[in-house]
Amino acid sequence: MGRRYPSSPMNDLLIRNATLYDGLGSPGVQGDLAVRDGCIAALGKVEGTAKEVIDAAGLALMPGIIDNHTHYDAQLTWDPYATPSPALGVTTAIIGNCGFTIAPCKPQDRELVMQNLTQVEGMGIETLRAGIRWEFESFPQYMDMLERQGAALNVAAFVGHSSIRTFVMGEDAPRRAATADEVAQMRDIVVEAMRAGAIGFATSTSPAHNGHGGLPMPSRLADESELRTLVTSLKDSGRGVFMLTKGGQSKPDFLESLAAESGRPVIVAALLHNPTNPNVVFDELDAISGANGRGRVMMGAISCCPLSFDFTLESPYPIESLAAWQPAFALRGEARKAKLAEPAFRQSIRDELARPAQVRNFNGEWHKVQVVETVRPEHARYEQRTLADLAREAGKDPLDFFFDLALAEDLKTVFVALTMNSDEEAVTRLIRHPYSLVSLSDAGAHLTFFNDAGFGLHLLGHWVRAKGVLTLPQAVYRLTGQPAQLFGIRDRGQLRAGLAADLMLFDPECVDRGPKRRVRDLPAGGARLATPAIGVHGVWVNGQRIADRNGLLDMARLPGKLLRDFAATQDGR
Repeated sequence: MGRRYPSSPMNDLLIRNATLYDGLGSPGVQGDLAVRDGCIAALGKVEGTAKEVIDAAGLALMPGIIDNHTHYDAQLTWDPYATPSPALGVTTAIIGNCGFTIAPCKPQDRELVMQNLTQVEGMGIETLRAGIRWEFESFPQYMDMLERQGAALNVAAFVGHSSIRTFVMGEDAPRRAATADEVAQMRDIVVEAMRAGAIGFATSTSPAHNGHGGLPMPSRLADESELRTLVTSLKDSGRGVFMLTKGGQSKPDFLESLAAESGRPVIVAALLHNPTNPNVVFDELDAISGANGRGRVMMGAISCCPLSFDFTLESPYPIESLAAWQPAFALRGEARKAKLAEPAFRQSIRDELARPAQVRNFNGEWHKVQVVETVRPEHARYEQRTLADLAREAGKDPLDFFFDLALAEDLKTVFVALTMNSDEEAVTRLIRHPYSLVSLSDAGAHLTFFNDAGFGLHLLGHWVRAKGVLTLPQAVYRLTGQPAQLFGIRDRGQLRAGLAADLMLFDPECVDRGPKRRVRDLPAGGARLATPAIGVHGVWVNGQRIADRNGLLDMARLPGKLLRDFAATQDGR
């Protein structure tokens, strides 16, 4: 990186005196970087000048963050800025994860697709109805619409299993197995999507993923034969990634067989540490390690963030995966309140929480559940206190205190639950694992529950600067070069002459994500959680600055590209 490169005296941008991190894990090197026509023109000791010159002394310059697990599929149709990700250093977002997409979609299925997203991804139904631009039916048409519209960042898209199932099977999609003819139709859609530039095929078998009325998301009804047919279709295109959010029935040996038969990388999500069953996530990673030792490319998608949810008992996402909750799932208003008051219902939840589970979003760790916001003035004293402490003072069982408080406030009390990834020693092991992929921001989804769009800044601030779990070059690689290689993103993820100028300039002494706050900036007045960037001085996409230290900039032109062309050889190890 210290070599001298020829440079035009009229570059568009020249960043001088930065510490350059190349995205491949190399040590930082003091130097300059020039940008011309959207690409990195030179780096090292750059001579000449530019239309804009930035003195970056004391700052670090890295490739822009590639967020490989987002759910901006719907939001991008009304918000091409993909807020808040660009201001948090993200220059490329991969959408369609878990198979929860909005394309393909027939006009008669739009309401069902939106209702499913409302349930599984915590998106307000009025926001979706007001915001989504339904200017497409097929997946290629959706891609064409995104390309016409443009975006502030680069976008790559999975084709999603649940949408494909709904397109072929309609209302039967979450209720039964598919016929051979229906599976053949689904396979044709995957092949068509790959030809249109999909980055791969995504699905979910997770029991936490439920749709409208408490029915499973459609992909959960697929048997192994259906899944094998769809995944192995990737072999036809000779590229693409298979992404799975797995349930307990998706065994590692079956997933390895899919990697072998398709010849494509397999990304297994969501590998989170559960304190009530602490070894299961490491067993999963051991299986992934074994598969790689046998020549398969498999990676475990992990989070570097503690998983916490803001929720009410009107929309209690963390506890909806409990089997004992299902009698209340489809109930609303007075009917749900009556169910929550039943002693037998409460006991069934207590009994389930007392049993170990392989994966679940809520474990009944009452010392990790706080009251955030109350409705009635006399309850304000409960705010920012744990249910364990409040129940003890009241002489109640914590579940009873939890439900009784919510019932007294018409189910509008806001709670926050720290559910998984709260053990920092365990998360350290996840981050350092050779076959883990730092992932799972879920940006664009769960808008009222949590916001991990700043996961990259959290990795740089908490895990590098504060904890020393990774070096800065290692962390930059995990956020840039590694996902670019794994997903076959040809011209991004590195600082190298000739590649796209996707860049983040930051202060390594203070970089981090800020505290969460609630804002109302969604269609129909919908609310979401937001976290500001700390220590980010600039973000560029294809050479155009889209954010500075004050956040997202106004843009006369959207610089992002829809990515459709991916390398066939993919390896993120």
